[in-house]
Amino acid sequence: MRMTAARLFTTFALLLMMSSFAGCVTKKLFRQTAQNEDKKIGEVQTGVEENERRTGDLKSETQREVARLDAKTDEARQTAEAASTRAGNAEKLAKGKVLWEVTLTNDQVKFGFNKAKVPPEASSVLDDLAGKVKALNKSVHIEVEGHTDSVGSKEYNNTLGLRRAEAVRSYLNQTDSLPLHLISVISYGKTKPVAENSTRKGRAQNRRVVVRVLE
Repeated sequence: MRMTAARLFTTFALLLMMSSFAGCVTKKLFRQTAQNEDKKIGEVQTGVEENERRTGDLKSETQREVARLDAKTDEARQTAEAASTRAGNAEKLAKGKVLWEVTLTNDQVKFGFNKAKVPPEASSVLDDLAGKVKALNKSVHIEVEGHTDSVGSKEYNNTLGLRRAEAVRSYLNQTDSLPLHLISVISYGKTKPVAENSTRKGRAQNRRVVVRVLE
């Protein structure tokens, strides 16, 4: 009888220890599982944040590219409009009949080296031409060509020739009241010489502005 009670007590003690151990194992397993889940949640959150950042970067890059393409489109449109205007003017010149043509050479109006301002000597020539245009009492087209000598680069002379043509156009508008929309300008720079650029006299002849009046 005593041995039975002792065995029961021992069995009960073992069961209690196993239960306690099982409880410890269960708590440890729970904590480990919770930590693992927290880690997974953290990884998912980090992945979401990274995707949001990438999406934001992609959106910014897309906006920049759209803005660049818009700028290119505007530039292309402006170039096309300018080309259309030049083509229209060229068509007028091709179809038009030349009524008058005057050439303002250095011998007449003293276009100095690197100078674009219309000299006083040119006033009478331009005023006379404007008077003829007004007397017609009808719409005409006026083309002003700028030419230079060969000193300097192509770009430099194209710009200088255009400045001289613009100066004549401005004079005809501001002094002789001819409408600007009737006057077109073009620069040939040094590409159409009328004399040798190897001499001082030849270079002076090449520094000129040609004005044509066409129907």
